[in-house]
Amino acid sequence: MVIILRVEAALGLLRKVWQSGVNDAYPGGFVSDIYGVDSEVGRLRTVLVHRPGAELRRVTPQQRCGMLLPALPWAERARAEHDAFTDALRATGVAVLYLTELLQDALEYAPARAQAVDTVTSDPRLGAELRAQLGGYLAGLSPEELGQVLIMGLARDEFPGGRGPVFGLLSAWDYIVDPLPNLVFARDTCVWIGDSVAVTSPSGRRREAELAGIVFAHHPLFAGTKRLYEPGHELLAGGDVLLLAPGVVAIGIGAQTSPAGMERLAVEVFDAGFAHTVLAVLTDQAGGECLDTLCTLVGADTVLMRPSVAYSLVARTIMQRGDGLRLSHPRPFLEAAADAMGLDRLQLIETGLGPGRSGPVRPGSLGGPVGQWDDGGNLLVLGPGTVVSYERNTLTNARLEATGIDVIRVPGGELAGCRGGPRAICCPVGRDAAAMPEPMVA
Repeated sequence: MVIILRVEAALGLLRKVWQSGVNDAYPGGFVSDIYGVDSEVGRLRTVLVHRPGAELRRVTPQQRCGMLLPALPWAERARAEHDAFTDALRATGVAVLYLTELLQDALEYAPARAQAVDTVTSDPRLGAELRAQLGGYLAGLSPEELGQVLIMGLARDEFPGGRGPVFGLLSAWDYIVDPLPNLVFARDTCVWIGDSVAVTSPSGRRREAELAGIVFAHHPLFAGTKRLYEPGHELLAGGDVLLLAPGVVAIGIGAQTSPAGMERLAVEVFDAGFAHTVLAVLTDQAGGECLDTLCTLVGADTVLMRPSVAYSLVARTIMQRGDGLRLSHPRPFLEAAADAMGLDRLQLIETGLGPGRSGPVRPGSLGGPVGQWDDGGNLLVLGPGTVVSYERNTLTNARLEATGIDVIRVPGGELAGCRGGPRAICCPVGRDAAAMPEPMVA
């Protein structure tokens, strides 16, 4: 009964939001009246987010748990910043879905529980005896308790009845189940393309992707949703996928996404009819950044890019020919993207500052150089002419407003440490079908 009420409430909320929009219905195609995304710039209707919680407080200098943020986070401030972000979304009519609540709903079902337990107990560090003990313990938890363990983790001293050699060799605050401090970056693990979802395979973050996969596979809200990608496939990060226009998908290839991951997703979107062109964009392997931190679409024919890469970024066009894929020669990204989108050219807005300036390691940090905040990209488009940006991006925000773009500012201190912006902390589930500009005639 609890899950039925939750699902009905969620569906009712979504319908109410959509019915109150400017358009009474989606114009069709691969964008339905429930969910679907065909661009970065159609009016945003629904997002999936994770509100940061206690998992951030369980990270220590000795137990980083793969955390992306460069310094120990102030968990309460991170949560307050996230709340300000989601409040801003709701104020513009966007429905906000929370991963934790959907996960707990899904865990009411036995197949979802079995999949969730398997994602944890398959960790090769456990050993046979501890794996069996942990599996039995997790199976006896309520959906809320199990969801909490999956996200917050489980330390040795929190596990009652543990025994055996592996358990005995753990120190008191070693984790049997690691917490997931990067779960707040929801875009990395899932991306909607058309009416299907790609549950991605980011490096070292399979458990996060598996949680998103459980929600999309077992929550009634997403019943029948088709999948384009799965955790465990070749390396692919959601932040490397940009929907430049209906039928045009750009995929960054670098530290976070492999050529093989790009190829698999390209084949899937071609076969599903979602794309006529895929751009393979060659990002900097050493920098480790995703494509969406280098380039953000802020309008149907306008991109925001860091000056240091705007004219050096290179792309190769991929098109389907017969039973295979054809790869073009390298071209400047802006030129290749405009051509694929049917435009004479893309308008470019440069971010506020140039290349970052590295400094000394900050005392008390978890390591890594301290760089000046130099780009202010990775913005979230709410609809034509409106974006959400961190308030700290003062120069970039001013440049956007000078071009007539409305900038909604939200606080971003604790959540912005790894260059992730508002785009990185949400996964759009529903947007209006994009209204693209007419191609320019020579």
